[in-house]
Amino acid sequence: MPEISESISQRKKEHIALCLTGEVSFKSKTTGFENYDFKHYAITEVDLRKISFNTDFFGKKINYPFLISCMTGGVSEAENINMQLAVAANELNIPVGVGSQRQALENKTYHQSYKALRKNAPSIPVLGNIGAAQIAKLKNLDQVRLLAELVNADVMVIHVNPLQELLQYKGQPDFSGFIKALEKLVRFLDIPVVVKEVGAGISKKAASRLLNIGVKGIDVAGAGGTSWAGVEILRNKSDKGSEFWDWGLPTSYCLRTVGKLKNKFDFMLIGSGGINNAADAAKAFALGADITASARIILQVLDKSGVEGVVQLIKDWFETIKHVMYLTGSNSIEELKDGKLIRKEKFF
Repeated sequence: MPEISESISQRKKEHIALCLTGEVSFKSKTTGFENYDFKHYAITEVDLRKISFNTDFFGKKINYPFLISCMTGGVSEAENINMQLAVAANELNIPVGVGSQRQALENKTYHQSYKALRKNAPSIPVLGNIGAAQIAKLKNLDQVRLLAELVNADVMVIHVNPLQELLQYKGQPDFSGFIKALEKLVRFLDIPVVVKEVGAGISKKAASRLLNIGVKGIDVAGAGGTSWAGVEILRNKSDKGSEFWDWGLPTSYCLRTVGKLKNKFDFMLIGSGGINNAADAAKAFALGADITASARIILQVLDKSGVEGVVQLIKDWFETIKHVMYLTGSNSIEELKDGKLIRKEKFF
């Protein structure tokens, strides 16, 4: 690994390198999806040919309820990654997010790495991205509008990552004033705002507060996938903070609990955090997700098999999800949410 640098661009290079390995997974904590099984429905009459995954994503029609999650930007390597992800997303007609645009607030050196995404995805939903720490200290909301315009964003993602900032070399763990600033931003922007974690999960209590101030989407990004505490611990080349490697709320728990807020709020629930196969994506839908999302596995497949590999992976996942729907008697994703899961201990 390179020596730790104060450069945001250098940090992003290190993040990419680590996420291409298997070293940054949670050690013992899981997503919790393995605790559930689907209820087999032996007399299914679902017609596989009639299953459609077409759905609405903040006013735009997409072919699959899947988001290529926010990954990278602000570094030369990111331009090529974002271009390829955009091509894959455009072919699939699904949304794609850009990584943190914090570096773009400081200078224009890597603006092209962000613009590359929209250039290769002219009609699909694109998500901009900036961190809570930056929002909390922002003096001028026009800066966020400029970030959105940089990628011609349809949605703005605000990522909350207190654990990562706590452990990151020269991190910014001071989020004081964030909620007040976010409320102003939600009212200021003319595009929806989504709040996402980066791997430690969003609780029902936190989600409720966010929805109360006008946030339109919650991406739970729960524990069980990539440990960003682990990423920073490895970058720091130190065991300091290692007790937090497995910190966070499992993805399945976040979806099950935050989903209950649907009775009170109209919002998009995005299920991410360790969604690494079709079965887990199907379980995320069954637990209430409107959209599922993945990042690290997409990056790894892109590195190994290119755009074609990413496109084929997502198509294969949804073919499997279609079979799960058939076997559970579900004609739609909404029907898949209707009591189609059972806790495994209830079998015995």
